[in-house]
Amino acid sequence: MSTLYQELLDANIGKVLKNEPLAKHTTIKIGGPAELFIEPNSKKDLITVLQLINKHKKNWRVIGRGSNMLISDEGINGVVIKLGLELDYYELDGESLRVGAACSVIKLATLISKQGYSGLEFSSGIPGSIGGAIYMNAGAHGSDMSKILEKAQILFEDGSIEWLSKDELEFSYRTSILQEKRPGICLEAVLRLKKGKKEEIVAVMQRNKHYRRETQPWNYPCAGSIFRNPLPFYAGKLIEEAGLKGYKKGGAKVSEMHGNFIVNSGDATANDVVQLINDIKSTIKEKYNISLETEVEIIGLN
Repeated sequence: MSTLYQELLDANIGKVLKNEPLAKHTTIKIGGPAELFIEPNSKKDLITVLQLINKHKKNWRVIGRGSNMLISDEGINGVVIKLGLELDYYELDGESLRVGAACSVIKLATLISKQGYSGLEFSSGIPGSIGGAIYMNAGAHGSDMSKILEKAQILFEDGSIEWLSKDELEFSYRTSILQEKRPGICLEAVLRLKKGKKEEIVAVMQRNKHYRRETQPWNYPCAGSIFRNPLPFYAGKLIEEAGLKGYKKGGAKVSEMHGNFIVNSGDATANDVVQLINDIKSTIKEKYNISLETEVEIIGLN
């Protein structure tokens, strides 16, 4: 890894750090060190990073704003790439919105609503980036990214860049083709919005935001929803009915506000969270014969 590190420094592609604690970059504030941590300066530099990683045959992964993931306390072997300011932008052209993958979903939804454009109201409390939201087809309040996405620009492992349409991304519930079938990095997206009445759009945004504040524990470090909803049932409701609100393992606790959230009460480890997840799964299976699947991505843990 030392040779790759030196070549990245020589290429002047941006920030390159050894053993960077990933707890600093995740919303649940858990995660050991990344062997190499990179924040490229530009798309061109990001392509150079991938070329060098492939040359040295190193494993890599991308993180956006660090939500929806749980990283091992031992960290990640290989390279972690964080998309930064070079991909944090948006440009509105009528009802077409061009947006960089690192742009905050919450920030974007707020800015767009104030300009009287509808489509992103559902996302007003989603704490990730646009790239991450496309990767997992993030959604809430009866809508998701597949409802507004026209196309996304993807950088693949071999350095090629393609625009994939909504259909080509093969969206389904909290999944896309980028997760397993065609791993890649979302660089940019084009969203289709609708012009509407600013007051009505902002009111819906505020209502959704208020609902999240009243029902979800955003005052504690957490990774977002832990389990996918086993439709037609809802994971949070099953967990609450099973009496698991407030249940703890070490520093990890099932939120007393919402059963589908696990919070870091101050000193939680990744192992605490995984043990808690496994206990919840076992309880729900035993009580209701329903198998819960995690929505949060678990990295480096069994």
